[in-house]
Amino acid sequence: MRKRSKKYREIKSRFDLQERMDFAAAVAAAVESSYVRFDETVDIATKLGVDPRHADQMVRGSVVLPHGLGKEVKVLVFAKGEKEKEAQEAGADYVGNDDLIEKIKGGWFDFDKAVATPDVMGSVGKIGKILGPRGLMPNAKTGTVTFDVSRAVNELKAGKVDFRVDKTGIVHAPMGKVSFGSEKLIDNVRAFMDTVLRLKPAASKGTYLRSIAVSTTMGPGFKVDPVFVKELLK
Repeated sequence: MRKRSKKYREIKSRFDLQERMDFAAAVAAAVESSYVRFDETVDIATKLGVDPRHADQMVRGSVVLPHGLGKEVKVLVFAKGEKEKEAQEAGADYVGNDDLIEKIKGGWFDFDKAVATPDVMGSVGKIGKILGPRGLMPNAKTGTVTFDVSRAVNELKAGKVDFRVDKTGIVHAPMGKVSFGSEKLIDNVRAFMDTVLRLKPAASKGTYLRSIAVSTTMGPGFKVDPVFVKELLK
């Protein structure tokens, strides 16, 4: 087990980390507990009552956070013809097709998100094994394989977050920066939780929301009682 810093231990001693609180209290505690000199990201982790080994219980989706993520998102678009122009006008950072594929094969990854039009996916699929493990492969389920290139780019630039349940049944997602303050972070959390609830698989039985925790990049996690989700979404 790695040794925590003295400052981390001091922060941890000020809070009861076993207490399950509401979203407002958990977000406020996470913001208050930030002790590093950089603007930390506030993350949320939600344990779901699903078995990801079964395709009909996979939870995967995306949400455009009302206040974004607080950072510049570099978007790459694989397209050709008129769609290249559309991507450029929408503000994509990189636009192309075979030229970008060759750069990526050579080890270039100076982008955060990738979009592709359906007609070039045959070419993009050739680097699926490179992009996939990095979470950069365009996917129709998250809206990044589409002919509506302008919308896809605008959503990603605005703070669209893609998420999927991991093999342990947990969904992790960033909710913004500590500097946002509690109110904006709560707005982002609300949008995220609403989306997760709407994606509940029909095959999921029993309790869907098992546990929730809010934390900063370097700070401890603060537990949220799932019973407060209804209050959050009012």
